[in-house]
Amino acid sequence: MRLLLAVALLTLFPSLAFAHSGPEHAHDFLHGLEHPIGGLDHVLAMVAVGVFAFVLGGRALLLVPLAFVAMMIGGFGAGLAGAPLPFVELAIALSSVLIGASAALGRSMPVAAAMGLVGVFAVFHGYAHGAEMPANANGLGYAAGFALATAGLHLLGAGGSMLVGRLVGRFGHAVSRVAGGVFALAGVGLLAGWL
Repeated sequence: MRLLLAVALLTLFPSLAFAHSGPEHAHDFLHGLEHPIGGLDHVLAMVAVGVFAFVLGGRALLLVPLAFVAMMIGGFGAGLAGAPLPFVELAIALSSVLIGASAALGRSMPVAAAMGLVGVFAVFHGYAHGAEMPANANGLGYAAGFALATAGLHLLGAGGSMLVGRLVGRFGHAVSRVAGGVFALAGVGLLAGWL
């Protein structure tokens, strides 16, 4: 409850670290590939999804990142179509807070619920990509680029967690949970305008 109150209060502060500055960067596969790694808001959320998937383990390791990518592509389509979606930047910033916090808590969660959690935020990430794309851009190439980059960042989070787990042994899960907390705090920093 305190976390939710803190997040609600922090939304009143300016958020300057967002990757969505306009359509000038959305043209083709290469622009799509670089976009998710060009903004701290994206990187935090995408890597947090991989860490969250690792913490949950089992089928979640594959299904949670796949759900994110699939729902992000759906959101991209909605953004291209001009469908209204409020609070896009706020939801993108909150994604690292809530996904990171879920990883930090380390509680068991049904895979479908975890997929739903990341999927909701993925819609906002994808929507921002679609809404920013100019009419003369290569939409298919751009979408393929940001989907591939997003999957790569998920893999970085999950793979990094696995590597750390092997290096530190039985404390690997705890280290990944701490990493989730760091992503959540960094998301709060984005919301507050500190990062």
